[in-house]
Order: sequence, then structure tokens, then C-alpha cells
Amino acid sequence: MFLVKDGNETAPGFPEIDAQLARLAGHRVDWLNTPVAERIAILAAIKEALLPVARAWAETAAQRKGVAEGSPLVGEEWISGPYTVMGYCNQMMATLAQVAGKHHLDPIPVRDLPTGQIAARVLPHSVWDHLLLSGVKVDIWMDAAVNRQNLAKNTASTYDPESPNHKQGGVGLVLGAGNIAAIAPLDVFHKLYVENEVVVLKMNPVNEYLIEFLEPAFKPLIERGVLCIVRGGVDVGAYLCQHPLVDSIHITGAGASHDAIVWGTGEEGRANKAANNQKNRRRITSELGAVCPTIVVPGPWSKADIAFQAEQVATQKLHNSGFNCVACQELVMPAQWKHKGDFLAALETTIARAESRALYYPGTPERLAGFSANNPQERRIRRSGGAAVHLAHYPAGGNRTAETTEVFAPALSVTEIEGEDA
Repeated sequence: MFLVKDGNETAPGFPEIDAQLARLAGHRVDWLNTPVAERIAILAAIKEALLPVARAWAETAAQRKGVAEGSPLVGEEWISGPYTVMGYCNQMMATLAQVAGKHHLDPIPVRDLPTGQIAARVLPHSVWDHLLLSGVKVDIWMDAAVNRQNLAKNTASTYDPESPNHKQGGVGLVLGAGNIAAIAPLDVFHKLYVENEVVVLKMNPVNEYLIEFLEPAFKPLIERGVLCIVRGGVDVGAYLCQHPLVDSIHITGAGASHDAIVWGTGEEGRANKAANNQKNRRRITSELGAVCPTIVVPGPWSKADIAFQAEQVATQKLHNSGFNCVACQELVMPAQWKHKGDFLAALETTIARAESRALYYPGTPERLAGFSANNPQERRIRRSGGAAVHLAHYPAGGNRTAETTEVFAPALSVTEIEGEDA
């Protein structure tokens, strides 16, 4: 099978995907014209369709990741899969119910910043936020051009008939993540409900088994012709990224995958990146991981404080066996803090007592070997029943590789900043 362009045989083709994309493109205007009430009804229908497959979804994901049957860790797959999709439906339904006249902004506190900007506090927003995310606050800092008077005009433009973004639309490609089940579904929702685009979702081969559950859960969108889900490897992804019907791309994955899409591969890709010559000129958004820091602020902590926060840091690292871009990778400690030793001891004890996890994500042995080679003084904290957590310790600024390279595995670097108080 080949894609013929201008009479020349250029690349392998996928006629079934071509047909699906043509159908999607044919429903772009239909989606643009779908009224808010119907969009809310679609979300309600997704909630109903999700319920019958939720248990099998969570239990299958846990099994694929090597979580023991009956383990409380199965709860991770409930929370990061069906629960999150259900939560999005509930929150978006509530927002859309108030979006006319921008009344969804009514309960949102807005404050002035020293920079002259304004910030909107979006969390906590409900009693559940207070209960489940105690102490967590989230502010959105607005661009300098946005003020209290024009905030509404700069919000929910998809649903504002006076906005130029009201009916842009298009066909969006979502390249799904391979680690957390809800990432791809939430990206699909964002494309449809925020960017007004119909969507082709290409799942990562690591977790394309989820298609068995996503297709029935998202049937209300698939039946309307505004979503299709495809399987395949790198060849299918590359084909979709260059497809003439695709207007935008969102990728969750590695920086190397992003660069191959945006700049190209090999010497050509390196040259294009150096010259800022984008090979793929579609609108591309990406979430590519990071070397995430967790900063410990010193103070008169109690034993209970130390134990609780050590559990928080350990959980950041061990959730999903460490295969999270938001996992703590750099633990930043105050060097002269009198509780430093107690905190690190509590952290190691918590990790050692944790249930062992399978290293299910491809390439993990190689990434851990690289971490070890870069940290010859590393220690390995053994967990009951198996895989160790790699722990390295170095002074701030003393390990450029550790500070710039995502490990994406159960490995943690500890660095220290001079000081004993906040």
C-alpha cells in the first residue's frame, strides 16, 4: 500500500485510515454547529457508556502493569483511568451549563499580582477539591493584556459567537501517551470541547489494549463521526503526522519523538532544529515530560510532618512504578536543616516498605543503566519482593546530566541547597 502524491510513489499508505480521516473531515462543520445543550448531552451519554467498562478497564490496566490481583495499587488504575474521565465529564458539564454569558466565571476569585497581571484561582473549586486536595491551590496567571474588564472576552472563546476562535475547527491528531490511561481521553476532550476540532486518536502501542474500553466508552462521539481511534506503530504515527487532512497535532511522549515530528530525523532534523526550520508546519502542542523537582522547605517540622511528607514524596516517585513525567526526579533539600537526616531516613523507609512494582515500560533497563553510570555512588533501596529504587545524592549544580535528563523510571536524585531556614 502506498500513498501516491503528484503521480509519485512516496510513502506507505493506509487506505482504512484515509477513509476514517475523510469521514472525520466531513463532520467538522457538524461539530462546529453542535449546540452547547447537545454537547452536554454527549458528555452525559459518555458517563453512561463508561460505567459498564470501568471495572474491566481498571483491572486490565493493573494486570498489564504487573500489579498483583487484589492489591490496593489497583486503585491507581481506577483513579488515573475511568474516574478521571468521569470527573472531566462532570466538570465540563457544569462549566458548559454556565458558559452562556460567561457565568462560569462568577464563582472564580480574581486577584491582582505585583507584576500588574491578574490571577484566577481555579482550585479549590468545590467541596470535593477541599476534601481530596487539602491545602492545594491553583492559580492561572493571565497574560499582561488580560485584565478584570476583558477577562470574560478572553475566556471560553470556543463558545463566544463574537470571538474569532468561535468556529475555527479542523481535524486534530492526538498521539496518546503510553503510561497513564486518562491522558489520551482528556486530550481528545480538549481538542473537541476547547479547540473545536474533530479528532483522530492514535494510541501508543504500549497501552493500545485500552482501545477495547475506549471505543465503547466514547461511542457517543464515534457514532457522530467526530472521533476515530486507530492502532499502529511508528509508521502509522508518521503517516498521520504528514496527512493532508490533519490540521493540528498534540503529542504526549518523549522529546525525541517530538523533534522527529517537528524538525525531522537524523542530520536533517538536527540541522532544521538548529536553524529553527520547522519541517512539519502544522500547529503542534506537546507534553514531553521533565526533570521535576520537589523542594523541601525547612522549618520546625514535627515527627508527624516528616512522616507525612516523606510518604508524599515516595508516592510521587512510586506511583505507576515511576513511569510518570510529573514524578519527583530531583528532591531539593536544605543542606543545614536539622531535620534533613530524619526526612531522608523516613523517605527511604517508606520506599523500602512499599509494594514492589513491575518495570513494565519499554526501555527501562537501559534508562536505569544510564542513571547508574552517571551516578556511580548511587544506592539502591530494595523493596519487598523485587525491583529496587535507585537513589543518587550530589551537591546542587554538581550533576548536569541528572538535572537535564528525564529517567522515566524508579530513580531519584537528591540535591542540596545551602541554608537552614526558608
